[in-house]
Amino acid sequence: MTGQSHAGYKAPLAALLLLLPVAGRAEKVAGAVLPDEVRKVAEYRYRVGRTYEETLKFFKAAYPPARYPRKNVASLPGVRAVYIENPEARPGGWEGLNVYEAKGETTVYVLVAPDASKNRKGR
Repeated sequence: MTGQSHAGYKAPLAALLLLLPVAGRAEKVAGAVLPDEVRKVAEYRYRVGRTYEETLKFFKAAYPPARYPRKNVASLPGVRAVYIENPEARPGGWEGLNVYEAKGETTVYVLVAPDASKNRKGR
């Protein structure tokens, strides 16, 4: 084999290996993947160290709009918000994400589908 025959796969392989550590560090909450730059501020609520636009771009790549519908949900001055629906939600997993910006800070709230077994009375 010549040195040229290996050149075709080295660049894509190197790019893949560089991305693996980043993908492995992504925060997961109830099965939902969140950006690396999140910081927990309350239960299921995370402050994102990115702009609103960068955060939406992250979620567009992680959850394509054709498969995960979106709705604009904010109607207040100075607040932008989008709801991302998980059509495959399961009990205890994420059923939606509220991504919003207020006062220059971007926050993600993970909505978790109710676990039917925990809602049964008498058990």
